[in-house]
Amino acid sequence: MTNPSNPQSGSPDKEPASEAQAAQNALDNTERAEVATQPARSASKPDQDPEPKPSLGRLFLDNLWAANTFTVTLLSLVLAIVVGAILMIISDPDVLSTYSYITSRPSDAINSSWTLVSEAYANLFKGSIFDPEAFTGWLNGTNGWQPVLAPISETLTYAAPLVFTGLSVALAFRGGLFNIGAQGQATIGVIMAALAGFLLPLPPGLHLLVAVLAGALGGAIWGFIPGILKARAGAHEVINTIMLNYVATYFLTWLIVQNGVQDPARTDAISKAVDPSAQLPRLLGDNLRVHAGILLAVLATWAVAWLLNRSTLGFELRAVGANPDAARTAGISVTRTYILIMVFAGILAGLGGSNMVLGSTASALTPLVVAQIGFDGILVALLGRVKPWGVLLAALLFGALQAGGNRMQSYSGISLELVTVLQALIVIFIAAPALVKAIFQLRAARAARLQTSLAKGW
Repeated sequence: MTNPSNPQSGSPDKEPASEAQAAQNALDNTERAEVATQPARSASKPDQDPEPKPSLGRLFLDNLWAANTFTVTLLSLVLAIVVGAILMIISDPDVLSTYSYITSRPSDAINSSWTLVSEAYANLFKGSIFDPEAFTGWLNGTNGWQPVLAPISETLTYAAPLVFTGLSVALAFRGGLFNIGAQGQATIGVIMAALAGFLLPLPPGLHLLVAVLAGALGGAIWGFIPGILKARAGAHEVINTIMLNYVATYFLTWLIVQNGVQDPARTDAISKAVDPSAQLPRLLGDNLRVHAGILLAVLATWAVAWLLNRSTLGFELRAVGANPDAARTAGISVTRTYILIMVFAGILAGLGGSNMVLGSTASALTPLVVAQIGFDGILVALLGRVKPWGVLLAALLFGALQAGGNRMQSYSGISLELVTVLQALIVIFIAAPALVKAIFQLRAARAARLQTSLAKGW
């Protein structure tokens, strides 16, 4: 009979454990418990070292292939160049004929295509930025320094008026208005600047100042009209500005052939020439066309950037553009802001128009003196993300395409209309970042969200 009070007694089928075995079992259980609780203790330690932050170079590489603004813009340029190359090949019958026997001799098609495209884009570069042959000739003494700077001179000449019209459209966008009327405002600006340039007998310095201010005044008047209609009557600015474009164009055509304006020595539609005292001075001599208008364009870019980011009026303008109802509730006069937006936009477009007749592009009024700088300004504003300094860079790009396109047409036989196609393709790809992201498999951007909507983000 077993004694229940005896600790050594137990089940008749088992031997009682010795003291050594009991101690060993207790030690094993303790070790297992410590191992089991070790991860929890280490996870709960407050002084655990945090995960190291990635380096600046690592962040750059991570965002290099992401759908940020810079990458999308750069890849949009690449896509436009590729599509432009395809259009060159398709439009050239000699190159296209080599593809009829591409299976037998593929090298002919490849070589001819490469020769055509490379020469065309090489001439585009030489006509807009730098010509190595001119630089070599300058070093050898066969030509002067003017041919070396001629490509940059042409680019800046074409870019100067585009900066003003691009800023005009961008400023209106930031205020929530779609200014399609930069073309008409530039037209009235060029009319006023030219009239002041050949009708007012003033001394040189004052004459130029009055002519420039007259161009700005003409644009301001043409911008005030849709501004007051929008603010007071609620008339849509897109419709008003488009109609005013036609009014300005036909007014220019009518004015040129009037007595006192038309050149008496000509029978065609051309006005008197602007006096030399009212023309913008050239920066690099008479042989190069770049003039002081590009300096005014840079100054205007800085002024618009300061207005938007540093001034009270700029804050009100951006507030109205973001949410007019909230701005009105906060005490901002939406009516006054709309009028000021269109007046300032008109001033900028008028300055762009005055560059066309006071600079080196033309010295007299003709029906096509303004060209398409107002409509191109819309593309420049979109390409520059409606940011002042972005608009300046976009205008330089468009000016380079225009300057290089002239040489590309002369030396490579490529139609100048292809430059317009390239400009349109660039804007299309930039306006559709989802397409660029899908083509190149870009990751989502971390730091910034692309602003691509006309209704949001301006």
